[in-house]
Amino acid sequence: MPVPTTLTTGLLQDLDLQLVSGAWPADLRGEMVISAPEPNPDIDYCLFGFGALIRISMRPGTHGAPADRFALRSKVIDTPSKRLYDKAPEAFQSTTFGVNSPFGFPNQANTAPLPWGDRLFATWDVGRPVEVDPITLEFLGEVGTRDGWGPQTFPMGDVLPFYFSSAHPIVDPARELLWTVKLFPTEDFSMQLHVIAWDGLGTEIRRWPISGATVVGSSHTLSQTRDWLILADSGNFKTDLGEMSGGPRTVLIDEGAPVYLIRKDQLLATASGTPFTPKVSAVAPTTGHFYAKWEDADGVQVLFEHMDLMDLGFQLRAGDLDACGQPILPTTVGFYNMAMAPNSLSEWSFDPVTGAGTRTALFREDWTFNLELSAMDWSTEGLCSPTLHHIAYQGWRPDAVTSRALDLYRAAGRLEPLPPEETPGVLASFRRDGLELADSWTFTDTGDHLPSPTFAPRRAGEGAGASRYAGTDPGGHDGYVILPVLSDNGFRVEVFDAAHVGRGPVAVLAAPNGECLPAILHSAWMPEVAGGVDVERLDFATELDAGAVERLDHGLADVIRAVADELSESGRR
Repeated sequence: MPVPTTLTTGLLQDLDLQLVSGAWPADLRGEMVISAPEPNPDIDYCLFGFGALIRISMRPGTHGAPADRFALRSKVIDTPSKRLYDKAPEAFQSTTFGVNSPFGFPNQANTAPLPWGDRLFATWDVGRPVEVDPITLEFLGEVGTRDGWGPQTFPMGDVLPFYFSSAHPIVDPARELLWTVKLFPTEDFSMQLHVIAWDGLGTEIRRWPISGATVVGSSHTLSQTRDWLILADSGNFKTDLGEMSGGPRTVLIDEGAPVYLIRKDQLLATASGTPFTPKVSAVAPTTGHFYAKWEDADGVQVLFEHMDLMDLGFQLRAGDLDACGQPILPTTVGFYNMAMAPNSLSEWSFDPVTGAGTRTALFREDWTFNLELSAMDWSTEGLCSPTLHHIAYQGWRPDAVTSRALDLYRAAGRLEPLPPEETPGVLASFRRDGLELADSWTFTDTGDHLPSPTFAPRRAGEGAGASRYAGTDPGGHDGYVILPVLSDNGFRVEVFDAAHVGRGPVAVLAAPNGECLPAILHSAWMPEVAGGVDVERLDFATELDAGAVERLDHGLADVIRAVADELSESGRR
């Protein structure tokens, strides 16, 4: 079966999910939050849709749902970018590489939710993190001022600043800081990394250029130990200047990626704006997501989820042929090009003195196509001693791979033999420190599309001295893996015992009338949600350059002023 047609046509909507299978676990609580790009037929590439958040309650009868239903609530985030678009959609133009306008490049904030205690942020690779109210999902403010972030990555407009950043900033529990990055172009068309730190209490940030640390793809993920930041070049979304000029895409993704280790306390002791020199290493293949153990007395230990031949620079276009030589379905146009090889999972150890890295474990099998996203115990206790790491593999999807990409990689000698037909999705659990496959569950319907699972611990915060996000037995085994499933037959949520995913779901929620959601991206779990915290936040109006506004067409200038007035009058705190 093809990937669901509703990945690009489904609707973001509020639903009251019903239990259709199994028994709901009495000790499963909290809220699952999910980021998604809003489907928009006027935007060429689905990954560039305006950001939305979806929140699914793990207890029935909450957030307005009937006593026997589970509330799914969704909202497109009303950022300044989205408000400008809603008032003047004709001013925005979709291109192969995003959406532009006389205002600048909009911050879509569509990739990942980031909880920080009671606070919630939405992120993506091309903009500042955005804070939202965890209950209403309304926009509260962007992180850091333009002065703090410094010059734009590219001068795309003077109203909406354009910054290459990271879709996965991290919260430092020991220092109460949010760490992220900014990328700035160099003379050879690579990007220099700048590290950014924010204490969450105001609008000011600190920023350090990292000497010699460059990427050519993106810095999609940050990770950390107690003492170290870990940065890497994902290498899977590279700009092709020839394609931007109207030619065919010829740029290949990298075969490996540089890794940079930065000592936190040394960085924080360095004056903001002062260059800092990292330790340098490398891994292969390229990697999208990676996760370090918090404790680092025995070295920096990192798990990498690699993106073998997943070239996100290719999107599926009208007129493309798929891997089987068939025309790409109209409903798949605009989706991303899926993996063209099985994806690797590895563990590495880095020497903090020399930066040298050693691979200590590797898992890669014929069925590990489209290592999509994963679930783990994000509590500090769980990061100290992780036990299980859970991954959703989507399987080989020939109808979502363009022959343009296959031909390019085949000509370069990098394409392996491909399966003769599509393969099903798999939820797999791996033991840490060796990556032994502990358990797995194979989906029988190849029409099921598996996005991001999340882990919810049992009895979070109940143990003596435990952090709010930790269960009484942290690590990733004592709790539940919650997996949304996208299908043309309707949206559902499957819940697995994290210690025994191979036994199948213990409970399944489903949309009551077979409603379908569109493509969704990363997810996270929160033990509860409360209203926005009262702190100083950035006000859109304070950043406006009066001269830049006046230089625009009068109608567009009026739109900017109207949005600024709306946001200022809302007084959200």
